[in-house]
Amino acid sequence: MTSASAVEPLAYDVVVIGAGPVGENVADRARAAGLSTAVVESELVGGECSYWACMPSKALLRPVVARADARRVPGLAEAVRGPLDTEAVLAHRDAYASHWKDDGQVAWLEGIGAVVHRGHGRLTGPRAVTVTAPDGTEHPLTARHAVALCTGSRAVVPGLPGIDTVRPWTSREATSAKAVPDRLVVVGGGVVGVEMATVWGALGSQVTLLVRGRGLLPRMEPFAGELVAEALREAGADLRTGVSATSVRRAAPDGPVVVTLDDGETVEADEILFATGRAPRTDDLGLETIGLEPGSWLTVDDSCRVEGTPWLYAVGDVNHRALLTHQGKYQARIAGAAIAAGARREGAGPDASPWGPHTATADHAAVPQVVFTDPEAASVGLTLAEAERAGHRVRAVDYDLADVAGAGLYADGYRGRARMVVDLDREILRGVTFVGPGIGELLHSATVAVAGEVPIDRLWHAVPAYPTISEIWLRLLETYRDS
Repeated sequence: MTSASAVEPLAYDVVVIGAGPVGENVADRARAAGLSTAVVESELVGGECSYWACMPSKALLRPVVARADARRVPGLAEAVRGPLDTEAVLAHRDAYASHWKDDGQVAWLEGIGAVVHRGHGRLTGPRAVTVTAPDGTEHPLTARHAVALCTGSRAVVPGLPGIDTVRPWTSREATSAKAVPDRLVVVGGGVVGVEMATVWGALGSQVTLLVRGRGLLPRMEPFAGELVAEALREAGADLRTGVSATSVRRAAPDGPVVVTLDDGETVEADEILFATGRAPRTDDLGLETIGLEPGSWLTVDDSCRVEGTPWLYAVGDVNHRALLTHQGKYQARIAGAAIAAGARREGAGPDASPWGPHTATADHAAVPQVVFTDPEAASVGLTLAEAERAGHRVRAVDYDLADVAGAGLYADGYRGRARMVVDLDREILRGVTFVGPGIGELLHSATVAVAGEVPIDRLWHAVPAYPTISEIWLRLLETYRDS
């Protein structure tokens, strides 16, 4: 192994550790500002989203949801009564995961002028990074202006007795599995848990969903979890709330998993998925060399700069502001602009940035999220309970989506619900939640209303087309006016 101190460091304006969507966007903005940029990646360029999260999970879910929608349309329902073509669904997933090859993403980064370094990157001091390549050699890098940590998060598996013997699934195994297990236990009722229960149940698994709390999707309005739970049960899932796994074991290396619950019962399955939270991938980044705690979430300001460290940025999941790919990419655009502005103050780069203000404000009050189950659940901003805890004087305005003409045309027997949380003092929206088939595409209109703090009296003049599901906006406004 070559000593890092014996090799002249390669110098760049910006060094990005982590080449997922967040790191790619930081690199893109830095390069657009004329800054030389190195990107360090220890796995696949494109990161978690491209290969084990957003893309493969939504590729798996799309056929499931499309079939469910078709089964609710007269004249089409009988034609789609049969099972899904599992082989075709998995092949579709494989294509969207690029068959777990990153040639295209590497070519894109190199095409914008970034330099890709394969290997594990660690800080070794201020503005200093050492890359340990796959062959064990070490390559020191220095950053003239900034280092951006974009290493994301990892799935947390609880330390239950027997966990080391059962080869548990995390989100990675759940989105990349090559075969459908006959029986699947899913532990956790958040987004990953309900989406993967939806997928594998539709592909033929007998799903048992174990939830420690009282319901699903605890970070959304309660009715969102209730409607998704109702649909999962109707699809054949065994949903148990208020229970916890206390131990797991496999009777034989290739035998079933036996899960013991805190109520004394046991559940048997072929595979077990733990969807029980995320932890930052910061445990081996050399944070201790600059006075930070390894394995910790990194606290940042609204430009994503790490507090007390003017040259260090933590962007995406590692800062724990909003663990969503689109929010991480949003932060990356902000951080890239902030880095470019800082470089200009230091005498490098062009005189102007095309990327706008250098503060990430949407992470506080206007975070959108879609859960791609059947029905879909989508929300932006604060729930009623969150708004009340924040001290706002608010009112929840609810409407049954089944009573909107466009919803009835979309599907026979349409079931759904909408809520907007109105700030009564400012007459703006603090949050919006939709649950129902086909509502994911409604969410951006709500995001614009919440992020833009559009006054209620102006929303009356944003006229929804008839007959579409978006007419829910008119119905919500009417309900607010009349209540």
